Parts: sequence; structure tokens; C-alpha cells
Amino acid sequence: MDYHEVIFSLQPCNDEYADILAAFLDELPFESFVYEEPYVKAYMPSSRFDLDKLSSKVSSFEAIIPFALNYQVSRTESRNWNEEWEKNFPPITVAGRCTVKAGFHKDLPPTQYNIVIDPKMAFGTGHHQTTSLMIEAVLDTDMAGKTVMDMGCGTGILAILSVLKGAAHPVTAIDNDPDATSSAIENSLVNGVGDAVLVITGDETFIETDKYDIILANINRNIILSHMESYSAGLRSAGTLLLSGFYTQDKDTICTKAAEFGLQLLCVQEKENWAMLKLVKS
Repeated sequence: MDYHEVIFSLQPCNDEYADILAAFLDELPFESFVYEEPYVKAYMPSSRFDLDKLSSKVSSFEAIIPFALNYQVSRTESRNWNEEWEKNFPPITVAGRCTVKAGFHKDLPPTQYNIVIDPKMAFGTGHHQTTSLMIEAVLDTDMAGKTVMDMGCGTGILAILSVLKGAAHPVTAIDNDPDATSSAIENSLVNGVGDAVLVITGDETFIETDKYDIILANINRNIILSHMESYSAGLRSAGTLLLSGFYTQDKDTICTKAAEFGLQLLCVQEKENWAMLKLVKS
């Protein structure tokens, strides 16, 4: 498959602005982003590239951002860009209890939970602030015997951790990206929980009503807001909803929408301007 590479130049350039740009471009069919200061490089299958849509999106963005933005577009050879970027990613340990590593990491000190996530085209190696926040939230939540769904599962890391913490089988993992679900299946097998994770390529319409004790969703602000009713319907009474993928300034908007569907805030965790909300269904 051929790809279009879009190189965005940010002035000034920093991690926060790069994250803001990537989040804003989420609605376009980019498959991966690579941050190489002072650039953010984005990759999209050539068959899905639309210059007019990109130009319109950037124009609307330029009116509200605090940095200068320019970009250039080129066609490039087929490569697994996330794999190129992540193949040398360092292992991480979250809260001293969960290590996330690639298959090529050897001789690491063991922690209570050890998960192998080999880089593919899906988001979620644990390095992003929101994934780290969600991992910590799962670590702090009683999962034993609970029915769990991971919505927007990416690599499947949260579903895998849920199984390791004793969640009822199977944990349901849903993503609308076939690359993500393929990665989630492979990672589940690598971690020895392939039979305990049900991976589905689909969207919120696959959420079964009144079935789950815990729903995990690390997606983005707009999708979370549009899915909130489905999350609430899928939770049993007193069920828990863990949400991330958005900035701290969005938490009030999300809490207001959640309250419309009987979901009340229990706690907030923040990391470098990203937030995680824990809510309960009344």
C-alpha cells in the first residue's frame, strides 16, 4: 500500500503542541504520527488521502491555535510507520506494578504484571500519558470476576491487563480499526490470554445493554461524548466507567454529558495536561 506523508512544521514546537495537532487531526484517516522536532509527520493510505479535506481542516485549526503551522505533502513507499518509530521504544513501568515491554526487551526486573506489546499499526504501547493513566486506573480498580469491555482497544493492552487482574472471561475488546484488532489478537496470544479476550472489529453498536461491570474507553473527547449514552446503557447498576484520551480542560464537559445518563464522577487523575475520569452508574 502506498502512503501520503504530511510533514507539519510547528513554530514554536513542543510536545504539548504536537499532541494538540495530532488530537485535532484525529478525524482524518491518518494511521500514525511521528514527532521529530520541529516536525510532526503524519501518514495516511494514498487511497484515502484528500487534499481538500486536509486543507479545510488545517484552515479551521489555524484560527484557534497558539502556534504557527505549515505543512507539505508527498507520496512515499509502503512502510509500517508505527513500527519504524516504536521498534526501539524503551520499556516502561507504571506505578511500580506493571511493566510494558516489547518482545525484544530482555532481562528486565519483573513486576506484578508484565505485558508484551510488540509495535504494530495500533496506538497503545503505554508511553502516551493517557494509556499510562488508564493502566494505573485499572491497577487501582478491583477487576476480579468483573465483566469488562475495552472500547477503542488499540493494541489490547488494557484488556490484557484486565484479564491478568482476574476479570471474567472473556474481556470484550472493540476497535473500528482492523489493524488495531489484529494487533490486539496477536498481543493477547503473546501474553497467554488469547482465549480470555474477545476482540471485535466494530463500533459502539456492539456494546451490549446492561452487561458490563466495567467499561474502559481511552479514545478522544468527541467520540467519548457521542458514545456516552451507549456506555451508560452497557453498564450494570453501580458499574464503573474509566475514561481518558482528552485534555484536562475537557473534563467538565465530559462530566456534564455523563451526568445526563446517570454517570457520576468518583475521581480525576491528571498527567501533563491529560486527564482520566472514573465514574459510576447510579
